[in-house]
Amino acid sequence: MALWFREYTLEELNQIMVDTLISHVGIEFVEIGDDFLRARMPVDKRTRQPMGILHGGASVVLAETLGSAASNLAINRDEYYAVGLEINANHVRSVASGCVIGTARPLHLGKSTQVWEMQIRDEDGNLVCVSRMTNVVLKKEK
Repeated sequence: MALWFREYTLEELNQIMVDTLISHVGIEFVEIGDDFLRARMPVDKRTRQPMGILHGGASVVLAETLGSAASNLAINRDEYYAVGLEINANHVRSVASGCVIGTARPLHLGKSTQVWEMQIRDEDGNLVCVSRMTNVVLKKEK
């Protein structure tokens, strides 16, 4: 059974991100699996640091985008919303061109907190960054 509260399409997810930081850096959701969410981000002038490699902050933007989106897809959005409490990242390999692909998977899905792990890989499948994000689930005001 999928962990998502309801079925979502990639078109829906990508449309929500228009005119945000996410669309500015070129992040695009590319796959919704039963237990994961995947997005891709280009390594280009928007996401490189002065040394010509992927900026660590851009990796964190991809990781947080995935962790936040996945967290919100897993709850009843009519009653709740999820926001980040903490994120960390370990940068293990540099990338200078192409795209990176991030995949979010849950480590813990509680009533009030969720913990997600995001792995970001290059186009050859090499691990570039691993990140963990904790989100709090809050009740919407009526």
